[in-house]
Amino acid sequence: MSEYFIYFNQQWVGEHSEEWFGTRGPLAKAVVDEMKAAGVYVFAGGLEEDPEDAFCADATSGTLTFRDGPYVRTPQFVGGFTVIDVSDEQAARFWAGKVAEACGWPQEVRRFKAWSRRDAR
Repeated sequence: MSEYFIYFNQQWVGEHSEEWFGTRGPLAKAVVDEMKAAGVYVFAGGLEEDPEDAFCADATSGTLTFRDGPYVRTPQFVGGFTVIDVSDEQAARFWAGKVAEACGWPQEVRRFKAWSRRDAR
């Protein structure tokens, strides 16, 4: 089994009405429920939309420091993500497609490196 990271940048969402967004929640929840039933679900969730609500932990200077805001200010930032544990890339494509259809915006998919896998602990 391999873990995949399915995510979107907030800027990919586009402009939509509140009514439109209201129709997406139940669709996304149904996909998560389907993932759980299939035994591939690890985690899914949206992130706070304002990157200014983020904070950073930085130890690159040799001293751990924390500061408010994103580490790097950029016009694109992760809006939400899903982690799945599936048998192969074809299965990851299947679930990423379901997430993209439910949300209504593109999703990028990346496989976790082997050393980061949960069962490697």
